[in-house]
Amino acid sequence: MQELKDIIRDVSDFPKKGIVFKDITTLLGDAKSYQQMIDLMSHRYIGKKIDKVVGVEARGFIIGAALAYKLGAGVVLVRKPGKLPFSTFKKTYDLEYGTDTLEIHTDAIKPGENILIADDVLATGGTMGAVVDMVQNLGGNLYECCFMAELEFLHGRKKLPDGKVFSLLKF
Repeated sequence: MQELKDIIRDVSDFPKKGIVFKDITTLLGDAKSYQQMIDLMSHRYIGKKIDKVVGVEARGFIIGAALAYKLGAGVVLVRKPGKLPFSTFKKTYDLEYGTDTLEIHTDAIKPGENILIADDVLATGGTMGAVVDMVQNLGGNLYECCFMAELEFLHGRKKLPDGKVFSLLKF
């Protein structure tokens, strides 16, 4: 795991002064590391009867689609407002300063389907908490929220259902 952590680049003062941003593009751009990361994450869910993997805009698409392929599951996209062409369910949630909104197609998840939600990094948990709410409102059975990495010092997992969080890498 340390090898994967080491390939992730730290960018100081991005997006604002005082923040050290974990830039995962270095890992995604390295074929061997990307394959290893997806293999390690997918191994956890093989044989668990996952019906769909929900990918959260935008980096969650990269991880979610690869996991869905490995698991033989469908892919569901959660996007910013106005990006999905059909009827949507919207969820507005609180950020540190203000609010944001996400959308999912109303027919993307059928009641009782087993859902894995995938994203790149668990930070404060606000976005993922909103996505969990969306999945449950559509009748999905949340199997787990999985992340390539978790910034533990931000305590984001406290905003998510107990025992339903997996992070491959922890910082």
